[in-house]
Amino acid sequence: MAPSLSPTQLQTILSKQAPAPLYLVLGEEDVLRDQAVAVFKAALLGEGGDFNYDLFYGDEATGADIRNCVSELPAFAARRLVVVKAAEKLPAKETEVLIDYLNRPVETTTLVFVSAKLDGRLKFTQALTRQAVLIDCSPLKEWQLDGWIVKEAEQLGLRLDQQAQQALKDFVGGSLQGLRRELEKLAAYTLANRVVTAADVEALRGLKPGESIFDLTRAIADGQRGRALAIVARNLEAGESPLSLLGALAWQYRRIWRAKELLADGGREGEVAKVLRMDPVQARSFLACFPMEYVQAISRLLFEADSHLKGSGSSRPKMVLEQLVLRLCELVAEKPPGPQRTMTPPGLRRGRTVSNVRTVRSGNRTGR
Repeated sequence: MAPSLSPTQLQTILSKQAPAPLYLVLGEEDVLRDQAVAVFKAALLGEGGDFNYDLFYGDEATGADIRNCVSELPAFAARRLVVVKAAEKLPAKETEVLIDYLNRPVETTTLVFVSAKLDGRLKFTQALTRQAVLIDCSPLKEWQLDGWIVKEAEQLGLRLDQQAQQALKDFVGGSLQGLRRELEKLAAYTLANRVVTAADVEALRGLKPGESIFDLTRAIADGQRGRALAIVARNLEAGESPLSLLGALAWQYRRIWRAKELLADGGREGEVAKVLRMDPVQARSFLACFPMEYVQAISRLLFEADSHLKGSGSSRPKMVLEQLVLRLCELVAEKPPGPQRTMTPPGLRRGRTVSNVRTVRSGNRTGR
């Protein structure tokens, strides 16, 4: 059995010695798998070394393609890096041509197979586990989570107290993807040089069931970054996609734009309230929260976010949406002082809502 390392141990070893020719990055935690691949790229390629890097996917590549690629010599470097992601999807017949290579790998190439789980009955898997250095990406144990949270927080410039760490684990559980997402939100939400507390964590996570796109728009208008991000998180966790949530937000702002134009053209408050689907008592004070230049700036940001989400370049759609919400809240802070700066008039909360606009929530969560 080949040695087993964690992604952190891998980074330490590669900083001190030459890499092995074969590695197997194996485990169900996709964050750790991505971290391990990033470590290989940084250690072996450095900056500008992508021409010595090749990436294959198990459901697309053939064994012959991989074998030919790993046999090539590096260009102006000591070593090549070849990564095969989703290795479990390589058809058995395609792996046969690779078995001999596993027993006699090329010393100037580092070949990395990445997989959540492999079929131990296959000869290819048996040969690979014998010859390759194993990078263990299994879900972390409870006692390992604190160290991972602290390290990720440090990379984001965050300092968390013990209660904040516990609150994160209580809210998210052991999902590293979920923990990373919450830490990234905290980094955007928390002022520099301030220790993050459990109250900060709860400000982003604690929200009431049934909050809608109307509530999100109001939170943005109030400049409440924490509450706005919390509403987004709730809807995403309930199953709403980032693109559909963006569409609902754009739909709401288009209605605000139409209502403001109608009011500017002398429209009656009853007509404006009908466009907004609000009680007439609320309509005018609600629109006062949105100067026309602010709505126009919002439209540009929505268009940019839509382009990112629909384009092939966006690999982190949730972050695109969260960054949009933060920018919208920043626009509120940039509005000039004056009568329109009153963000939530008392009548807005006391008035009766004719319609809750469009509730972006697919169902109640359980287990909280």
